[in-house]
Amino acid sequence: MLKQVGVGIIWDQDKILIDRRLPTGTLPGVWEFPGGKLEPGESATDCIAREILEELGLKVTVGEELMIINHSYPKFDIQLIVHHCQYLGGVPQLLACDEVRWVTVAELSDYEIPAANLEIVNELKSLPVKSFR
Repeated sequence: MLKQVGVGIIWDQDKILIDRRLPTGTLPGVWEFPGGKLEPGESATDCIAREILEELGLKVTVGEELMIINHSYPKFDIQLIVHHCQYLGGVPQLLACDEVRWVTVAELSDYEIPAANLEIVNELKSLPVKSFR
């Protein structure tokens, strides 16, 4: 079964917001980019805006698509639809995660990130900084 997930790369200047998954559930305690499963008939951009509001209490502008990743885990397949997002303000709330941090692209390597998200990290490291604003 394929899970489709909208993923937001939330930018504030040269930093990106990452969140730590809750200690229970799938992939507990790892760091990831915010997002969630697409609802039936929902676009990736609408999903990303909705999930970030529901999980972090933040409003963002969802921008251009960065990439689409198809990844297989032992128990499920996942498709990540990744978009750049512009942070509009507010303080992130821990509504569905354990912790949040603003980090630079270079600092992403310091965090335990799920295998599917590593492709996003590698793509971000290959892009010129000016494309993030």
